[in-house]
Amino acid sequence: MENTPEFSTLPLSPQLRSGLDALGYQKMTPVQSLALPVILSGKDLIAQAPTGSGKTAAFGLGLLERIDASQVRTQSLVLCPTRELADQVGKQLRKLATGIPNLKLSILCGGIPLAPQLASLTHAPHVVVGTPGRILELIEKGALDLSSVAVFVLDEADRMLDMGFEEDIRAISKRMPKQRMGLMFSATFPEAIRALGKALLQNPVEVSVDSVESTPDIKARFIHTDAEKRMPQLAAALMHYRPQSTVVFCNMRRDTEEVVRSLAHYGFSALALHGDMEQRDREEVLVRFGNRSCSVLVASDVAARGLDIDIIDAVVNYELPSDADTYLHRIGRTGRAGRSGLALSLVSDGEDNRARVIDLHLGKATEWESIPALEGRPRAVPQAPMVTLRLDAGRTDKLRPGDIVGALTGDVGLKKEAVGKIDVFATRSYVAIAHPQAGQTLEKLRQGKIKGRKVRVNRL
Repeated sequence: MENTPEFSTLPLSPQLRSGLDALGYQKMTPVQSLALPVILSGKDLIAQAPTGSGKTAAFGLGLLERIDASQVRTQSLVLCPTRELADQVGKQLRKLATGIPNLKLSILCGGIPLAPQLASLTHAPHVVVGTPGRILELIEKGALDLSSVAVFVLDEADRMLDMGFEEDIRAISKRMPKQRMGLMFSATFPEAIRALGKALLQNPVEVSVDSVESTPDIKARFIHTDAEKRMPQLAAALMHYRPQSTVVFCNMRRDTEEVVRSLAHYGFSALALHGDMEQRDREEVLVRFGNRSCSVLVASDVAARGLDIDIIDAVVNYELPSDADTYLHRIGRTGRAGRSGLALSLVSDGEDNRARVIDLHLGKATEWESIPALEGRPRAVPQAPMVTLRLDAGRTDKLRPGDIVGALTGDVGLKKEAVGKIDVFATRSYVAIAHPQAGQTLEKLRQGKIKGRKVRVNRL
């Protein structure tokens, strides 16, 4: 990334430059340097880019540059495959738009009550980020008007097709003006993606960032595994390498809960993430993993699509996936933001062929190693450094992160170093506190007030 140009070389408005400054962005990533000149020139784009490549900022800057906040109508639509990804995209767009006064952005996804979303659309948002099913439902109810959309973005288009959203996407596109800019981002370019791009985009410029070259600092290892000892083998690998933050991928959704229970038995702080969970539970799991209150996240592939966390020390394949693209997508979640990463795969005798296919796809041989499976419960299991406290107040109560920090460093008496990541949602907020200070902080918050009023606080 050292050779890519700086954002200052782009013809961006001063309002967007303040957003870039707030995020500390200076140099562009490869996909940004390829895509942004095309987007800012007003041309349609189809980009092949892996997760973690900086694509959200690329299309975000492009669509925000075209927003007229004085016009109360929906001017940009971003479609994502999952609620988690839509939430992450929406949060990043809000940060990029900090310099644009009165900009309204709505995140509209299925799996959560419809009524609040209908109420929020009384005044049209300038930017909508959502999942195809819910967006189409709101259109059909007459609540969402896309007749003024100038920029249409398909994020992780390949996954949306895998999940069966193609018909919804085509139906949504018909509700927008024909004269609009279309931007499609996909980790892979199967024929179905090219066909969709041909149908929805006008003479798109194609750019590509190679997913293998984008993760040069990942140390990948295959670990010889007895199929009957897969769980003690996983625990042994975590004890051997001792990563502080790990995502374990399971091929089957039902395996995630079982692996979490087994890891808890060994003494690890682990949480599951899968598609059967309620929205609030999913959000809390992502909050706890993102703020370092949980050291191991055990996830299915679909549930992890919205996982946008830069610092993941290791990725473990509990079983090898059936295709090389999924393997690359999984391991691409570690080694981001200029850090080195670790990718471990437990491989039993029956999975040797999958390992060979992955090596052929990569064009190189992955190193193998043997780590003895654990016998009994280990000592000194690495623990999460933080604890999450949940406050039953949020944006609708006019609560801001600064209010929480003020209460913690003021009345509670914490040093700033003991306060971790803060996440504020509509009706609740979460704050990470250093483990040694968590108990005392909980009691003092319960006894005191935040922003002049009592707030119910619980430890997760």
